This record gives sequence, C-alpha cells and structure tokens, in this order.
Amino acid sequence: MSHRILLVDDEPDILEFVSYNLQREGYTVRTAPNGAEALAVAAEFHPHLILLDRMMPVMDGVETCRALRNDPKLAHTHVVFLSALGEEAEQLSGFDAGADDYLSKPIAMKLLVSRVQAILKRINPTEEAQQQPTDVQLDPNRHTVICRGEEIQLPRKEFALLELLIEHEGELITREEIYTKIWGREVIVGDRTIDVHIRKLRQKIGEEHIQTIKGVGYMFVR
Repeated sequence: MSHRILLVDDEPDILEFVSYNLQREGYTVRTAPNGAEALAVAAEFHPHLILLDRMMPVMDGVETCRALRNDPKLAHTHVVFLSALGEEAEQLSGFDAGADDYLSKPIAMKLLVSRVQAILKRINPTEEAQQQPTDVQLDPNRHTVICRGEEIQLPRKEFALLELLIEHEGELITREEIYTKIWGREVIVGDRTIDVHIRKLRQKIGEEHIQTIKGVGYMFVR
C-alpha cells in the first residue's frame, strides 16, 4: 500500500496540480480546502503526511496543526507547511504549532516530490504499522471476512461490494461502477441502496477502511 498524503489548500489549482504529481509518484492523495475539512478527512483517511497551507478560510493552518497535535490518533502524523508565508517569523510560528517541516511557495515540483520522499522515509515500520488500520482479509469461498482476528459472515451483496473495493484498493470506485458491477445494468435499485450497504460494511469492519469521496464514490484503504 502506498503512503497516504493529505493536501490542504484553499486554491483549487494548487490542489489539482500538486495532487496529480504526487499520485504520479504512486502516493494515495486526498485533498481538503480548509483546516476544518482537513481534520474530518484526516480522521478517516489516516494520512502518513499532511501538506498544509497557512492562509485558509474557516480554520487556518496554524490552528489546524495545533488541532492535529491535540488529537491522540493524529498527533504523530507528519505535518509539513507548504505556504507563501516564508518569513522566518512565520516559519517559527509553524514549528511552534507542531509542524515537522516548513516549505515555501512557490516550489519546483521536483523539489517538492524529493522533500516528500525524504520525509516519508522517516516513517519506520513500527510507526507505520501503528498508523495503518487493522488488516482485512477475504475468504471468497465462504463469503467471510477476517477483521481484527474475528471472522465475520457477510451477505452476498455486501461481500461482493467489499471484494470490489479491495480489488481496487486505494482507487476511487464511482457509484455508477458499483451499481453496474454489483447489481447489473438491468436491475433498478434505489438511490440509497449503496449507502445502506456501505454503512453496514463500516459497522462490521470499521469506519476507517471505506472512505467516501463526496458525490462521486468510495475507496478502500488499509
């Protein structure tokens, strides 16, 4: 499984450009337009690294970094500021908030990727194992899943949905793809059918494994 990176910035062009280049390097990337949404995404995404802007609406970068450090589940996540505020005083305030590093915009993409690679190398196997949610294993013959050492029986559609998500681990599966592959083109199902099945799966294997891409679809992460 690739390292997970959360990119937080209120400029859509930056989110699109940086996330595209990081994904090309094999990283799993999620984005958020402000600090408040970043906290919500981080709670379910469990990123190894958060690239955080300073100046954002709703909750700025310093507030967000402090909130991350106060959350026991996210306190050890690597946080790096990526900001146009590059003065010494601004950098010091970022480190005081708990940042691991501080990068100034504009920055060449090759240099940013190089710094990200160097930062992620600091994550040792023990630390990464602590960040990674518990593994999930499927038994296709019995339609069961092993989660946290416990065997769980799944109805046929729930198993098929989970199997589809795991086969494309770290990739977005759209709602349309799910409808087609799980229920088929000829079957008419209600708009909430997928949501109900996703909710039941989360109750059984844990909220953290199935991420919602709002208005688009779902993604399985470990």
